[in-house]
Amino acid sequence: MSSLYVSQQGCYIALQQEQLLVKRNNEILTQVQLPHLEQVLIFGKSQITTQAIRACLWRDIPIVYLSRMGYCYGRIIAIERGYRALTRYQQELGLGERLGVAQNIVLAKLNNSRTLLMRQQRRHFSPSLTLAIESLEYLQKQVKGADSQERLLGFEGAGAASYFAALGDCLRNRDFVFTARSRRPPGNPVNALLSFGYQVLWNHLLALIEVQGLDPYQACLHSSSERHAALASDLIEEFRAPLVDSLVVYLINRYLLEVNEDFEYRQGGCFLNHQGRRKFLQSFVQRMEESVTLKNGTVEPKWGLLSFQVKAFKEFVYHPGGGYSPYLID
Repeated sequence: MSSLYVSQQGCYIALQQEQLLVKRNNEILTQVQLPHLEQVLIFGKSQITTQAIRACLWRDIPIVYLSRMGYCYGRIIAIERGYRALTRYQQELGLGERLGVAQNIVLAKLNNSRTLLMRQQRRHFSPSLTLAIESLEYLQKQVKGADSQERLLGFEGAGAASYFAALGDCLRNRDFVFTARSRRPPGNPVNALLSFGYQVLWNHLLALIEVQGLDPYQACLHSSSERHAALASDLIEEFRAPLVDSLVVYLINRYLLEVNEDFEYRQGGCFLNHQGRRKFLQSFVQRMEESVTLKNGTVEPKWGLLSFQVKAFKEFVYHPGGGYSPYLID
């Protein structure tokens, strides 16, 4: 089963017999057989015909409407699908099962952060990178013996501090200075990029969680509240370094952003302005449209990595004994 991602603007999705056609300016960009389709995700300003919507609902294929940033406006689902059907299964997960998933998520985050630094180290040697790489390796060993959520969050926080302390050495554009992570509000252009990228990624994960019928407020690592969908915060951890941080380093080192033109200072913080957001989103969407081979052997855009992991977590909820395997970069 595959997902249809329509991220180009101005597309037109129509039904032709047993397949969906994605057109733009009378050109057919892609076509997907309905029996092989699991979900349709439409980013930004594209349209889908009533006939295509009806065919998707008949086959229980949800349609999700998102902004270009990945913010979910809403979804169309078949009436039989129901809502929060998995909540009971999530609530019944045992403490040990939740801890095992939380442990794997923290290990994956530390691994992916370390891998990104190692790649940068091979390009430009830095003592601070060496120190952070060694620190992250040590923390991975400690995580394997952690026996509580609090200890896992402590190791995750220590790993993030070590990682971000060295990330500035990966930047070759001297206009962008980065020494530590600051979030609310972002304190400088690099933090503004990281915060914006994480927001885009988090919103998209939340949409996928909703589509799969999972309760976003039932998590394993982070604590939920009425305003915090913690499951999205859990699943984003494994993707921060490979999807957002690596893009930020690329944009800065290739001089694709300008400190004086793409950012604005307000409310005590630094934020991307309209031009900066447009540049970042253009590069982000372009990168997420690159094809990758998933664990099941199918070839999809990188968006599919997120969907694959959400479905893997759903499988864990149904069959806790199988555990959950996060996304790892080599």
